[in-house]
Amino acid sequence: MSIADSTGPLMAPTAAGATRLAFEQFVDKRSRLSDAARSSAIARQHALGKLSARERIALLVDHGTFHEIGALVEPKRDTFDTETLQAPSDGVLVGFARVDGRPVCLCAFDFTVLGGSNGRIGEYKVERMAAHALDHGCPLLLLLDGGGHRIQEGLDSRHFARGSHYFQTAVALSGWVPTIAVVMGPGFAGPSNFAALCDFVVMVRGTSTMGIAGPALVAAATGEATEKEALGGAAVQADLNGLADIAANDDAEAIGLVRTYLGYMPSNARVPLPTAPAREPDAEFEAGLLTVMPDSPRKTYDVCDVVRGVVDEDSLFQIKPGFAPNLVTGFARLNGRPVGIVANQPLHLAGALDAKACEKGAHFVSVCDSFGLPLLYLIDLPGFLLGSQAEDTALARRSARLLFELGQATVPRVSVVLRKGYGLGYIAMCGGRSFDADLCVAWPTAEICAMSVEGAVDVAYQKQVRAAADPAAKRAELIDRFRQQLGALHAAEHFGIDDVIDPRDTRSVVLAALEHCAPRKKQRTWPDKPHGISPI
Repeated sequence: MSIADSTGPLMAPTAAGATRLAFEQFVDKRSRLSDAARSSAIARQHALGKLSARERIALLVDHGTFHEIGALVEPKRDTFDTETLQAPSDGVLVGFARVDGRPVCLCAFDFTVLGGSNGRIGEYKVERMAAHALDHGCPLLLLLDGGGHRIQEGLDSRHFARGSHYFQTAVALSGWVPTIAVVMGPGFAGPSNFAALCDFVVMVRGTSTMGIAGPALVAAATGEATEKEALGGAAVQADLNGLADIAANDDAEAIGLVRTYLGYMPSNARVPLPTAPAREPDAEFEAGLLTVMPDSPRKTYDVCDVVRGVVDEDSLFQIKPGFAPNLVTGFARLNGRPVGIVANQPLHLAGALDAKACEKGAHFVSVCDSFGLPLLYLIDLPGFLLGSQAEDTALARRSARLLFELGQATVPRVSVVLRKGYGLGYIAMCGGRSFDADLCVAWPTAEICAMSVEGAVDVAYQKQVRAAADPAAKRAELIDRFRQQLGALHAAEHFGIDDVIDPRDTRSVVLAALEHCAPRKKQRTWPDKPHGISPI
């Protein structure tokens, strides 16, 4: 009962009454934040095929471990058109939790509150979580579902002139702790910038979008009319542009992908990698290693069959599987320990490296090196993609980024030449001794050379071919002669590689090499410099 309900003279409440009143006010405000108290808003969220922010948190974290902070904040109402603004928790839920027993910092944007827009107080909450992740070395997880900065506050310089300290903290977090963004709804503008600074980005097909600006702002600024899915849906930003690492079919699958990713990552760059029970490779794929390679060098095969014959069964987790499929990047386990896989995929572009593949590979190598995952390279490529279209993508710079990240890496590296190891692409895939691989070996089917034999003969021996009585026969003779000196045994004779191995021994050879390697190479003997300049 409140003071106003008293029938006697107005008197100050007793201590017990004041305590009870304060507690009732607290319980009432808390209860109004629950999904049950906001049933209409939650129903609209469900109708869009999306879980609520609290449902997503419950699905992601270990039961009962989410400790929310800042739940009781309210938006500032000190600018035009904000007098009646209602924004429970200022539209973002933040707090501490555990995922598979490990501490994480978590921010979940709530689309049911003003479209998930970012208010100033809500931004302070996110900044606090990021700072805690930085100070205490635990992963930062962002569940994004909203439309960027809140317009009512963004159009007031008192609110916006300060900018955002979050991005500076995000840069400090990079390479220190895993940072993960799950885009689970509209993600144009600010949310896309949040995501782009994260190591791992998940989208949800049909509900999430990413991009610098949405259709309305694009139309206002440029006059271009477009739909949100065509502008920034998962088919565009995950499969075509690689802005996201992977696309899920619904919220639950997206959250499962986050848990899987974290299972390969340490909590920060200074703690050991998490391990799992060791498993043997898939028996079918392991037995197939001897026959997986076609007799003809022009025929294709699936390099994932090779990977599955080497790593622990069911442990391959591909990153960016729909983007640049000519290069396979992913995490796997060897005897329960996480490793990074970089493999040319002959099913696409014969495994040649184009600009997209170089960007994909460079970022993946950077992530693995940051968090201490050894790298296993499986090489089968004819080199970099050639032609005017390739040049239009600034391939020379993007290929240099792949070389740059490999040169920066300090984790153990093993390279296995499966078939073709041609040109600079061979070097960019850690072939030979260019980047101090801890072990470089080849299958008997390997061919290693500076360029394709056919192209080399056509360039260097065109006069001899034209002058021959039978030019076609002469060309074929030269190609055959040079091909005889490209093989793996030839490469091993001058110790350009460490050994030629039976394909069925690949797993044991790689494991033995990694067991003899320190987690990191010694500090490079480079000049003391503040910053290496990336080609991109």
